[in-house]
This record gives sequence, structure tokens and C-alpha cells, in this order.
Amino acid sequence: MVDNQLIFRSFASGSSGNCYFLGTSKWGILIDAGISARTIQKNLREMGLDYANIMGVLITHDHADHIRAVGTLGERVHLPIYSTRTIHDGIDRNYGVREKLRTSQRYIEKGVEWELNGMKINTFGISHDSSECVGYVIDFMGQRFLIATDCGQPNLTMESYINTANHIVIEANHDESLLLNGPYPTYLKERILSPKGHQSNTTCGTILARNWHSQMRNIFLCHLSHENNDPNVALETIKEILLEEGIMPGEDLFITPLNRLEPSPVYILNENIITTKL
Repeated sequence: MVDNQLIFRSFASGSSGNCYFLGTSKWGILIDAGISARTIQKNLREMGLDYANIMGVLITHDHADHIRAVGTLGERVHLPIYSTRTIHDGIDRNYGVREKLRTSQRYIEKGVEWELNGMKINTFGISHDSSECVGYVIDFMGQRFLIATDCGQPNLTMESYINTANHIVIEANHDESLLLNGPYPTYLKERILSPKGHQSNTTCGTILARNWHSQMRNIFLCHLSHENNDPNVALETIKEILLEEGIMPGEDLFITPLNRLEPSPVYILNENIITTKL
């Protein structure tokens, strides 16, 4: 891989598990740990990295599909686990985390910038039905990276960061028609559609169009539902909304749906999207 460039890779993205890598060819961070520690390590080794190259793990919220391996990473691998105190409290209460965090917790605050190995990190709140949910904005190597998963309802802070980000990982969970006409029970449909549920393709596209700027380059669609969405449906819905505003996908920005279960290629984040070969 190319040295001295910011790279991104999704290891998994969906209700079965979420985990993302951001860094360089020499080191990086993980965002969420909702797949097994063994699978995370396998994906790192494919990149020529291992846990010794990971500076820390940022957690967005305390649902199982985002924290499944957090106890192992924190207490056995001895990686620092970063999140707000409220989210850490939620992790401690989560029965799915068998190895409780005792020494690896690192507490951060929303709206307070902090630094990790040269990455400047800001944390903002997201509406979701967990103990608390946050997104991250990371400035490094002249690039601004934003991740916002499980977005029940957009907020002004989140949109202000989108308006300045170069590379965005953002939820496009469901197509509303597929959800409403699908097999889910009514209570679950209502939960997904609620202000503390999940973000639709249409809402995702509307937010991106409303906050598009000339330095926005790469959009990665995350947390797509298996039952209520399809990568092509998400992509075409969002493209159509952008085109209506005169924004040209493939020219003004690049859009990539992330696979739910399989790792993505490694993406070099700069003015254009480039896929490296492992």
C-alpha cells in the first residue's frame, strides 16, 4: 500500500456487525468493534497490519452490532477504548459483552476536540435508541473524514460537519417502500422510522444534497438493511436526489455502498477515490 496517505477500509457494515479502519499503511484506528476479534485481526493482516498497529478503538454506541468484540480488544489485546461516559456505562450493562472493560476505558466528551497520534477528533451526538450515540469527525493529512452510523434523525451539528467533510461514511439503512411493505412487524417498522431509529436512503440523499460543497469527494453508504434495502436501490435513490440539485455523482463526488458482511477494498482518501490491491 501507499505510504503517507490516509486510507479507509470497512470490515463489515450492517445489523450483523460494524467495524471500520482509518489510518495509514503503518498504523490506524478502529471505529466500532461489532465483529469477532479474530475476524478483525484477519482483515488487518490482509493489510499488512496487526493489533500492535492500532492506536485505539472509537465506539459510536452500545448496541451489540457495534461492540461485540470490545471486551476482547480492550482487556485482552489492551487497546484503549474511546467513547463518552454514557456509552461506556451502556457497554458495561450490555449482557452481550462478556469481557467487561476495567482498564481500557478512555472517556471523551461531545463537542470537545481531542488528539490521537496526530488525528484531531471531534465527537457529535446522533439521535438513536441506545444509551447515547455519537459520530466522529477526524482531521488528518489535510483530509476531513466523518462517520455517522445509526442516524435516527439528522441534527444541525451533524449537518454542519457534513458541510465541511471530504470523506463521509453515512447511514442509508432502508428504502421506505421496501420497509413498509416488508415482513417486519409493525412495532419494528415504527422503531426504524422513528426519530431514534434509522436513516432512510431518501433522508441520506437529502442531507448530502443540502450540504454538498466542492471539496466533498467520497460518500460511503453504511448500515444497509438486508431485508429493507438493496445497494443499487440506495445508490440510485441518492444519485437521483443529487442530480435534481445539479450535483453529478461520478464527477462532483463518488458514492460507494459498503457491503454488510464482507470487507471492502482499501480506499486511499484524497481528491479522488482510488482502490488499492491487497
